[in-house]
Amino acid sequence: MSFPSKEERLNCWGSRDEYWNCLDSKSETECKELRKQYEKFCSPQWVKHFDRKREYLKFKEKIEQEGYVDSHLPKSTV
Repeated sequence: MSFPSKEERLNCWGSRDEYWNCLDSKSETECKELRKQYEKFCSPQWVKHFDRKREYLKFKEKIEQEGYVDSHLPKSTV
C-alpha cells in the first residue's frame, strides 16, 4: 500500500470529522451514509485506528466528568 497523497488524507480526515460530528448528535443509523463515505475515503487500517481513538476519547471524557469508579471494590456503607 502506498502512502496517501495530501488530498487523500484531507478527504479521509474530512469524512471522518463529518461522521464523528453526526454521531455526536444523532444515532449510528442516521449517520450510515456518512459512515460509508468515511470508509470510502479512509483505508481500513485508518478506520480501525480512528474508531478506536473515538472510543478512547469518549471513555476519557466520561472518566473526566464522572470520575473513576472501581467496580471491583465493595461499596462503602458509610
